[in-house]
Amino acid sequence: MVRVLLTGANGFIGSALLAALHRAGHEVVAVTRSRALLSHRPGVAGHVRLDIAEARSAGDWLPHLAGIDAVVNTAGVLQDSPKDSTAGVHATGIGALFEACEQAGIRRVIHFSAIGVDRETPTDFSRTKLAGDRALMARDLDWVILRPSVVVGRSAFGGSALFRGLAALPLLPLAPDTGALQVVQLADVTETVLFFLRPDAPARLALDLAGPEPLPMREVVATYRAWLGWRPAREFVLPSWLAGLPYRLGDFVALLGWRPPMRTTAMREIVRGAVGDSRPWSATTGIRPAPLAAALAAEPASVQERWFARLYFVKPFVFAVLALFWIGTGVISLGPGFAIGREIMQAGGAGIFEIPGIVAGALADIAIGVGIAWRRTTRIALYAGIALSLAYMVIGTLMLPVLWIEPLGPMLKIWPIMALHLAALAIREDR
Repeated sequence: MVRVLLTGANGFIGSALLAALHRAGHEVVAVTRSRALLSHRPGVAGHVRLDIAEARSAGDWLPHLAGIDAVVNTAGVLQDSPKDSTAGVHATGIGALFEACEQAGIRRVIHFSAIGVDRETPTDFSRTKLAGDRALMARDLDWVILRPSVVVGRSAFGGSALFRGLAALPLLPLAPDTGALQVVQLADVTETVLFFLRPDAPARLALDLAGPEPLPMREVVATYRAWLGWRPAREFVLPSWLAGLPYRLGDFVALLGWRPPMRTTAMREIVRGAVGDSRPWSATTGIRPAPLAAALAAEPASVQERWFARLYFVKPFVFAVLALFWIGTGVISLGPGFAIGREIMQAGGAGIFEIPGIVAGALADIAIGVGIAWRRTTRIALYAGIALSLAYMVIGTLMLPVLWIEPLGPMLKIWPIMALHLAALAIREDR
């Protein structure tokens, strides 16, 4: 049994590794930035809540390395944002961890980088990943650097989730410049880590973890679409200016605390492609990476996968519509609809509460819309939206019962609005 410190333990690769390490009989001390406790998960011997970007010195890590036999780092962020720092997570913070391992006498360190960073670094993501690799290679440790291509598996997050979302579109938009992808299976990645945790495993080497076949993006998406049981989609090529628009929108959404995979970093990395030489990996470990089609055929798609794929692009639309709806109603109430609001309040006998009621309701609407847009407050704002909708229904019924039989149905429309809030709460989580 090996006691492993696992960073990024609630991430796409990290959570799969957590389960694989438990099945192999190892204990895990899980390092995460979120508040979510992992102590209830099988195999978790301890949980450390730590922002890697803020752990800038070896002293920040040393208290958590007591009794640790090996370190596996899977932490990573795609792009800088108010919540994320590529340099902090990939280089400074993780470099401090490597220094702490050297001081604590922990020899085995398995570090996840990204494919191609030793050949080309077009983004802060790849540049800081390379800086982290170099920080580890400079240490007197038994290090192993794993550089995976786009990792896919039964669970989905980031790029692997994007493939499924694109596969659900009846019309597939294609960017004019995309590189080939050698997608690699999550199961092959976790098996590799288990191999390098063996006491007789080699060290001080960097390996590309790449699938056996370079595929264009369109073929990857088509393979997922066939797996989901749908006929081939019609394809069309987007003009360059339009192809970049969703990624720039993703940058804006990231400023609100969300983590969409479609950001300008992803755009530049997709143009570069994700290919590598998997032969050293196979020669060292004996692992033969599975082709995408074969891996998917081994686990037929279920209705849950089809739901997820269809909801992938519906989800951001739902949250955008709800945020704009609440903000829009508030702005209209304070602006062009103010006089109409006064007429309704007067008809209902609001008296001295006429203007304060309009202003208070409008400000509450705007606050809920902003709260839905801001990732950290989305859940609370959705519940507040349901509560305020019910309040409007009760107040409207008491003041003007005739609103229930208005031809445009202002009161009846509250029900589908609340239903959409409940749907948003159900699909809010990213992982």
